[in-house]
Amino acid sequence: MSGIDLKQQLADRFREVNGDHPMTDADDAYVSVQFIVLDELCAAYGRDTDKVRRLMLEQRLPLPGYLRSDGAEMVPADLFSLADEAGGIDRLQTWFTAHWDDPAVGREEWNSYLSGQYVCLHSVAPATIQRKDHLTTAISSAPNEPDAGSAPWSVRLHALIDELDALEPAFTAYDRLRFNSPTSRDTCIDAMRTRFPRSRSANRQLL
Repeated sequence: MSGIDLKQQLADRFREVNGDHPMTDADDAYVSVQFIVLDELCAAYGRDTDKVRRLMLEQRLPLPGYLRSDGAEMVPADLFSLADEAGGIDRLQTWFTAHWDDPAVGREEWNSYLSGQYVCLHSVAPATIQRKDHLTTAISSAPNEPDAGSAPWSVRLHALIDELDALEPAFTAYDRLRFNSPTSRDTCIDAMRTRFPRSRSANRQLL
């Protein structure tokens, strides 16, 4: 199978997972800063691009995070790092899923990882996935805590928000189309900072 056929198959698979949404100039500019073209990454690491495409189609490596308007497959710069840490592609799935005590949850997270849709993290790894889940759950439930609104509560809340802010990139308009919803940055960072501004007394406690 030619490289052109593999690239087309990968693009078709990407749209099957994400839907067929147009990328704007702003989307293209964003992903060009946050991600790297697959061909360029493979060249930098001495990898065969078509072999990597096959691994993606075989669900052994994650799909690209984005397809730029020019058709470039945009992937994270650390695309190969988890496989290297696991001891190779053949060991990646077992190594990855073992980070969750519940095998069903591990399989679900593995499938999410393979989708390429973990564009919500600067660096995708079991530890950062788990931390993001913890933070978004804690932030979402914070308004229901008994001392909600107090200065100590505000300090705790904004510490969680700040940590999530450091883990997540900015996202782009394309993400809201493919997920058909606001992003976690919209709901757990921007909206919560607007709804619960950091109080002056909380700021003094941070000094």
